[in-house]
Amino acid sequence: MANTRERERAELHRTIWSMANDLRGSVDGWDFKQYVLGMMFYRYISENIVAYINKGEHEAGYRDFDYTDLSDEEAEAERADLVRSKGFFILPSELFHNLKLRAKDDENLNETLERIFKNIENSAVGTESEGNFKGLFADFDVNSAKLGNTVAKRNEKLVKLINSVAEMQLGNYQDNTIDAFGDAYEYLMAMYASNAGKSGGEYFTPQEVSELLTRIALVGKTEVNKVYDPACGSGSLLLQSAKILGKDNVRQGFFGQEINLTTYNLCRINMFLHDVGFDKFDIALGDTLTEPVHWDEEPFEVIVSNPPYSIRWEGDASPVLINDPRFSPAGVLAPKSKADLAFIMHSLAWLATDGTAAIVCFPGVMYRGGAEKKIRQYLIDNNYIDAIIQLPDNLFFGTSIATCIMVLKKSKSENSTLFIDASREFVKITNNNKLTQENITRIVEVCASREEIEYFSKLVPNGDIAEEGYNLSVSTYVDIEDTREEIDIRALNQEIEEIVKRQRELRNAIDAIVAELDGADRFSAE
Repeated sequence: MANTRERERAELHRTIWSMANDLRGSVDGWDFKQYVLGMMFYRYISENIVAYINKGEHEAGYRDFDYTDLSDEEAEAERADLVRSKGFFILPSELFHNLKLRAKDDENLNETLERIFKNIENSAVGTESEGNFKGLFADFDVNSAKLGNTVAKRNEKLVKLINSVAEMQLGNYQDNTIDAFGDAYEYLMAMYASNAGKSGGEYFTPQEVSELLTRIALVGKTEVNKVYDPACGSGSLLLQSAKILGKDNVRQGFFGQEINLTTYNLCRINMFLHDVGFDKFDIALGDTLTEPVHWDEEPFEVIVSNPPYSIRWEGDASPVLINDPRFSPAGVLAPKSKADLAFIMHSLAWLATDGTAAIVCFPGVMYRGGAEKKIRQYLIDNNYIDAIIQLPDNLFFGTSIATCIMVLKKSKSENSTLFIDASREFVKITNNNKLTQENITRIVEVCASREEIEYFSKLVPNGDIAEEGYNLSVSTYVDIEDTREEIDIRALNQEIEEIVKRQRELRNAIDAIVAELDGADRFSAE
């Protein structure tokens, strides 16, 4: 079964790669992924609503019923009920399957698609799901010159896109393989991020790093109330909890906030493509540090995040932030030019008493002085830091920096901090390093057991950290193994003496031979 799934996944990835290369043309890869993902999303929700309606009718005894064949007039009668249960509504004529049948003959295909996308979004207006659907197709510009200079050229590209997405082997609901949509999304994001450098990498955390963060945050848990990411990007980190625990074991769902509009839309699409219902996620648009959206939520049991490194924020330029209950306990704000520890303080404030936060950090926050040192002091003196993990360099797209993970807990059994040097836990894959399952398992197990291993992990009393000036760099506490060959000086000197002695013997022998040859020459001359 596993081998079959891997073969299906490999075939799906080959199809996506071929499709992306065929269709990109004049459209930059990072821009074009929005068209691919947008069309995948349109296909997904079309098949989703068809499967839902058909299942109900078949169970009621109407075995030949197929929503794709229903007239729009007949379907309208069920609109209200479907919006309540699914969060959206699509007329039969506007389903992906039926649009595909007409696409090549539709001279106004761009206008048809634009109308369909608006109709899908508008179906949720005024309902509980409105916020989850509003603007989802905003980045799918059917009139963009990037698709072609004329309407005909753009429609030609759109037809190719529709046909290519239709040909993707994404399984069906009856076979429970709908996760192929989510897998295709992850593959596309990774593919484009690796080719786009920072512009793509800043939206995407490699799957292995996502898994490591999430497994650390889930140690000892079989179910949680909800998962939160204050800088959620395209949402991959949030969904790792669903993969590891199962969606049903994340009881209240997935919460996040994202400042970038395009990425915010990608995150919501990602939720749907991973079959997360509209009532099980709440993704907000805005600046988490200055305009947090989830104030009223109960604290989160799991927080996982890879916030942007050392970005600027208002900091002490704002007269109100120092009194913000998220930041005021430390008595100081993160520097205006480096917001890293502001994200840490925000996450700590919204962490449940029995929860765990695992956050990727830029290494500079571990040792710099000034306000950042005072915040580290607050965290250590209050025993909130569970572990600091040094990761290998070159793990992330667009940067070779060796980052760290800071693990936060509010209820610890001992007043100490675990330091792990995982800088050598990787394999080399083309231009990037990658964490293997063995690497991930080793790090998580040591993090859970708090075992001390020479050259790998050290459990340090917080008092000792205070004596080190609250320096949290792993190298301060975990010795680096000296892999240089050990040299025995006495043996080396003896070896040199033997070489010198042998050299003298050889020189004497050569001198004797030369003298003998000189004597022979004189004898022959006489």
